[in-house]
Amino acid sequence: MKVLAVSDQIIDRLYTTSVCETYPDIEMILSCGDLPYEYLEFLVSVYNIPLLYVPGNHDPGYNLHDPRARAHGCENLDETSLVLKGLFFAGLGGSVQYQPGTPNQYTQWGMYLRVYRMLPGLLWKKIRLGRGPDVLLTHSPPYGIHDDDDPAHEGLRAINLFMQVMRPRYLLHGHTIFYRQNLQDHVTEFNGTKIINVYPFRVMNLE
Repeated sequence: MKVLAVSDQIIDRLYTTSVCETYPDIEMILSCGDLPYEYLEFLVSVYNIPLLYVPGNHDPGYNLHDPRARAHGCENLDETSLVLKGLFFAGLGGSVQYQPGTPNQYTQWGMYLRVYRMLPGLLWKKIRLGRGPDVLLTHSPPYGIHDDDDPAHEGLRAINLFMQVMRPRYLLHGHTIFYRQNLQDHVTEFNGTKIINVYPFRVMNLE
């Protein structure tokens, strides 16, 4: 499946009605957070295909009754999962907490609790489907992989636990730019999971 993955930064050549000509045959859009919801709504309206997203640490707290706090026509995958177009997706939005009281920021233990809440349903789906998630969509990278040492960009340890238990085939994230320890590569293999930093966007095939 050919997907357009976006995160963190508006790209002018995507924010145009000719985007379908520039990047044709896209079957799904995946957003890893920190993008204006108007941008996501534009992409989904132009392509007229499913768009799954998780919120980033600069996005508002999700509110079903507040139009400004959700992306219309798009599916918020945060702390949930679904099967779409034959692929099993799960999502975990947000980043490590560096400004207490801010939406979509979590302590390391707080994110562990979110993963623990997801596991029963995910394990049941894994039994029914015979496999773990094909794609884990996150905003933050895992701890020690594509993260950095400043307080805002430390990876989340609970994502490492998720990978260990559920063994997703792909993990797509944003949040970190390629600098310092991120200079080496934007794709890392870890225990059977291909971890991909999509910042600011990538066109890829999910096999």
